[in-house]
Amino acid sequence: MNFLPASSAETITILAHYYRGEMSRMISWRDRLDRTSNWAIGAVAAMLSISLASTQSHHSVLLFAMLLVHVLLVIEARRYRFYHVYRRRVVMLERRYFAELFAPSAAGAPPDLQAIGEDLRLPRFTMTFPQAMARRLQRNYSWLFLVLLLAWLVKTTSAVADDHPRLVHSLTEFFANTSIAGISGVAVVAGVAVSYAWLASAMMLFRLDEADLGPGEVHV
Repeated sequence: MNFLPASSAETITILAHYYRGEMSRMISWRDRLDRTSNWAIGAVAAMLSISLASTQSHHSVLLFAMLLVHVLLVIEARRYRFYHVYRRRVVMLERRYFAELFAPSAAGAPPDLQAIGEDLRLPRFTMTFPQAMARRLQRNYSWLFLVLLLAWLVKTTSAVADDHPRLVHSLTEFFANTSIAGISGVAVVAGVAVSYAWLASAMMLFRLDEADLGPGEVHV
């Protein structure tokens, strides 16, 4: 039995249903991305409220917030890899078929859907996990980490004397503020510095150079 389309009308029907299916999967994964970002924003807002509401609250709340946002970044990077697979298929179908249908090129080249067929035969991720993390850092998470870092610095460079807040006046006092039961302030500061240095290097080293997207074009 031949399941292939026997006419151009059947081919167009198949393409329409396929396009709707890929769009649905892309939108589903996009919704998951937004959900993770909302969790991260909500967690940061809650931790900031707890930490900055009182001078008596400990700065470790902000360190916990940094760890939580790291976890959410990992989850979102994994989701972004799946989202990008379906998004790439939708973009290829739009550019190589629908674009030619609505506005044929000057050369009059027929639609080329071979790349989509090859991708369906051998599905694979279109980016590495570090690249996905770098993309989400560039889009959303770098700002969340920056807010947390600034809040942590405000918290650790402040002291309370005679019930009045003041700035610390020495490194010794700063390291005393950053210490956490049994962990020296130097170790805590070093850990925060290494974590943020890694985030900055990930954004620079694993930048995604997409062949199908140019400057000013729609992307997330």
